[in-house]
Amino acid sequence: MGKYKIIGESLKNIPWEEKPADCKEVIWRSNMNPIIKRDHLPTSNSIFNSAVVPFEDGFAGVFRCDDKRREMRIHAGFSKDGVNWDINEEPIKFNCDIEQVKEFEYAYDPRVVWIEDRYYVTWCNGFYGPTIGIAYTYDFKEFHQLENAFLPFNRNGVLFPKKIDGNFAMLSRPSDTGHTPFGDIFYSESNDLKFWGRHRHVMAPRGWWQSTKIGAGPVPIETSEGWLLIYHGVLTSCNGYVYHFGAALLDLEKPWKVIARTEPYLLAPRELYECVGDVPNVVFPCAALTDSETGRIAIYYGGADTVTCLAYTQIDELVEFIKSNSKL
Repeated sequence: MGKYKIIGESLKNIPWEEKPADCKEVIWRSNMNPIIKRDHLPTSNSIFNSAVVPFEDGFAGVFRCDDKRREMRIHAGFSKDGVNWDINEEPIKFNCDIEQVKEFEYAYDPRVVWIEDRYYVTWCNGFYGPTIGIAYTYDFKEFHQLENAFLPFNRNGVLFPKKIDGNFAMLSRPSDTGHTPFGDIFYSESNDLKFWGRHRHVMAPRGWWQSTKIGAGPVPIETSEGWLLIYHGVLTSCNGYVYHFGAALLDLEKPWKVIARTEPYLLAPRELYECVGDVPNVVFPCAALTDSETGRIAIYYGGADTVTCLAYTQIDELVEFIKSNSKL
């Protein structure tokens, strides 16, 4: 048994590649990257920033697939091993009878989480500007859209995998109309997924790789040391934005309280598929699979806003790194 524990189910078929002997990093990339190429579908310009969860005897996911018109849509997909994917060519069509909400504009950067008896999908939804859309599904075939969580403008809406004090809980990043020149992570709660309140500030940008803006990545992972939050941070360089990702530990009962937070980044764009694409110099984490028995974590991330990639880490090594490299 490891020093630190993931609280959750065992996932024996989690995608996994052992850490290379010469790797000195906490997170290492899959040798199969990118696991989903930009032209995986006949109509796709790019497939990236997508969400994956265990489903039946394999995996299901919701994928950002920008088409050749460059319209932003999300598609459902299925896989036996979490690496080789069958993605539906038709985008998700939500069942919705709520006036205005049902009028589709665009959808991108989804997250998926199992809570109690169903899967919930959150995404950046077009509603007079970007806001957080919410839907649920039981089978990844029918999706039922609910009220938007917030007013525009907001991005990176990520639900916790369990209720906090009996309420649904979400992290998000309020933003502006453009390519946000700022960005803090906030926490919110709701007892019905319609009305959101109890807003709390979690983290602000700071220092170098996360100096321009930050945003929640995969669904927070419950551990013996707190909620493990993998998040992205953005640096504004002389040549534009550079996206990295890091991690933090949040209090289990009061998730707006940060216990520890990485000063160095965990992953930066270095490989060709991360540096060259529609938006160069981007690694953008959106999903993580965990195995409580072995402590393995598989992280899905977008590369250069063009392709979908996979990276790995171990809970002991990651938590130790966060604690040893934290400055609050």
